[in-house]
Amino acid sequence: MATYDYPDDLLTAQRDLNKVRADLAALYERLPYSVEPMQAWQRPEGYWLATSRAYPDSPGWSEQEQQEVAALRERERDLTAVILTHVFWNDVAGPERPDARSKLRHALEAAADRQEQEA
Repeated sequence: MATYDYPDDLLTAQRDLNKVRADLAALYERLPYSVEPMQAWQRPEGYWLATSRAYPDSPGWSEQEQQEVAALRERERDLTAVILTHVFWNDVAGPERPDARSKLRHALEAAADRQEQEA
């Protein structure tokens, strides 16, 4: 099993990406279910997929909420580009890159676990 010595700036970009994704998920949780104002609805019986939005109508997202989502999504795209185009990947053999990228996503968790065990 290969291990990788990720540069600090790559780990920082991954940490920032994780934070932005968590912030975006939390924002989506508290926003109304539709961007535009929308009436609640319920699909009539007999459909193969029973779906509904039978709770209150959605007032839609405010301009500020839309801008906040757009800013977080843009930051997410920028950080993803930084990670994917980092020069570190030039030093990783082609067949190993998927494994290295997967391990990068979990490198911060592993480092935190090691610090907890050492404490």
